[in-house]
Amino acid sequence: MNSSEIRQKYLDFFNERGHAVIPSSSLRPENDPTTLFTGSGMQPLLPYFLGEEHSKGTRVVNSQKCFRAEDIEEVGDNRHTTFFEMLGNWSFGDYFKKEQLPWVFGFLTDVVGLNPQKLYVTAFLGDEVLGIPKDTESADIWKELFKGKGINARDAEIGSEEDGGKRGMKEGERIFYYDSSKNWWSRAGKPENMPAGEPGGPDSEVFYEFTDIEHDSRFGEHCHPNCDCGRFMEIGNSVFMEYLKKEDGSFEPLAQKNVDFGGGLERIAAAANDDADMFKIDSLRGIISEIEKVSGKSYSEEQYREDFRVIADHMRAAVFMIDDGVFPSNTEQGYFVRRLIRRSVMKVRSLNLAESFPLGTVAHIVAEVYKDFYPALKEKADIIDKTITEEETRFNLTLEKGMKEFEKLSSSDISGHDAFVLFTTYGFPLELTEELAVEKGISVEKAAFDEEMERHQELSRAGSEQKFKGGLADQSQKTVEYHTATHLLLAGLRKELGDNVHQAGSNITSERLRFDFTHPEKVDRETLDRIEGFVNSAIKAGAHVETETMKKEDAESDPTVEGSFWEKYPDEVKVYTIRDDNGIVYSRELCGGPHVENTATIRGVFKIVKESSSSAGVRRIKAVLEED
Repeated sequence: MNSSEIRQKYLDFFNERGHAVIPSSSLRPENDPTTLFTGSGMQPLLPYFLGEEHSKGTRVVNSQKCFRAEDIEEVGDNRHTTFFEMLGNWSFGDYFKKEQLPWVFGFLTDVVGLNPQKLYVTAFLGDEVLGIPKDTESADIWKELFKGKGINARDAEIGSEEDGGKRGMKEGERIFYYDSSKNWWSRAGKPENMPAGEPGGPDSEVFYEFTDIEHDSRFGEHCHPNCDCGRFMEIGNSVFMEYLKKEDGSFEPLAQKNVDFGGGLERIAAAANDDADMFKIDSLRGIISEIEKVSGKSYSEEQYREDFRVIADHMRAAVFMIDDGVFPSNTEQGYFVRRLIRRSVMKVRSLNLAESFPLGTVAHIVAEVYKDFYPALKEKADIIDKTITEEETRFNLTLEKGMKEFEKLSSSDISGHDAFVLFTTYGFPLELTEELAVEKGISVEKAAFDEEMERHQELSRAGSEQKFKGGLADQSQKTVEYHTATHLLLAGLRKELGDNVHQAGSNITSERLRFDFTHPEKVDRETLDRIEGFVNSAIKAGAHVETETMKKEDAESDPTVEGSFWEKYPDEVKVYTIRDDNGIVYSRELCGGPHVENTATIRGVFKIVKESSSSAGVRRIKAVLEED
């Protein structure tokens, strides 16, 4: 069963059980500047765990595109990818453990056809200090499910991953209790790391055993489901989101008990193949086959395998990112697209394919694999190809400059600082500097380079934390005011510049707004002043903000409704109209909220402080609400 079949069967399975099928959200989070990318299936659905009503009801299912930038350096082994799809089913205060676990088990064993003898599960050990009990209910359900397959499943208390390595697994054990480092889920991780107001809960994970892989003692004396040796692979996780962190650090039950399941599509496909190498599944194999054909090298040859994997993963991720409107740049999301492409360029050069394997062609390979479920990839394949090709060409020119700089430095050993400058200024990855140094018979101070890089990353993290502090996700009053002002800004831009203007991205905090919009040229100050005037007039008018739920097709065909990224929205959408008592409509736009109820509650005078270029064909405005 290939990944496309698994995805469709999963959606059908839960649709038959009362779940509405909803589309994947964009890899660029909408209205959530606390993070750069959508990294999990639940991320776009957080408001519904906290009580907001979903237009499709209390049961939904989808396959969510995800990107995890932190895994870039991990790609090269048999299981790490930056881009992946997360199969998810959710209950917003509807069903709970006794329905969820049998459904997951039934899908994996009866639909996908996984051998239940190769499945192992985990549950939460509990936390006495926090007053959160051991999840014996899940364990009892699992025992009955395994019993139905003729398996007598014993349970065992493990604790931490380190504890598992010391203890190992005893005969007949199939259900393992781990502590909050492994079997608790929240966006912030363990319970002690959660901020007040954050939801979370215990989870129950499913692991598949690849019996042909021997345990590697580097990861602990003994093997166990959460061991990183590669014998076990997590393929699904049912989160029982039922707690809310309080200001005093304790936990209270959420108003509703929720289920959040995430199953890695690629991992389930690997399990269906009974092969731990995820890069052999159909959705990645196409790129690898093309590299094999062009290079004459085989993926089965170990010396080439890492290069193949990096190219396949990074280029698939780049294609999906560009499709979602993220283009190569030196900042934010665009930085990661650039990094993905440039790392792929280095691997292409390592395989001696610089002239024979233009990376842009991968766009068409990916589009062909995903054409049925993500048809936009096929429609945009030429544009994506062009974007990748331009970045590849630009980087190759940069490498030429870097080579000249390297020659200046290579009369003696390369210092860590010089290697860092080659990396940050000329795009030279450390491995390229080391490779060239070996050819010259000199060395590179890698430890010093790592220190410089660590300092650089700490500064970047600090800047990112400050930048995204208090984003729209906190839904503070001031942030909500800025969000509504952003809608008025877009309406003002379209009024002054024309219907070619659409949203291309936004970042909203409680201190300012930043808004990207499609427009080919700089906007002069006189025009910006008129746009400011439009926004401020709408604020002074005390206009009401009205919400209407519409069928997407009706909203899209209504010329009065402005919207971007239509394909990312469900079949029913929310349209916000800002209208005063005289019937004047200031803004009418597709959105997910939240907003003020009346523009008179927006405090301050709207002021555009900067207008600049964001990327080709996209401009950026930064604005504030200044106190009167």
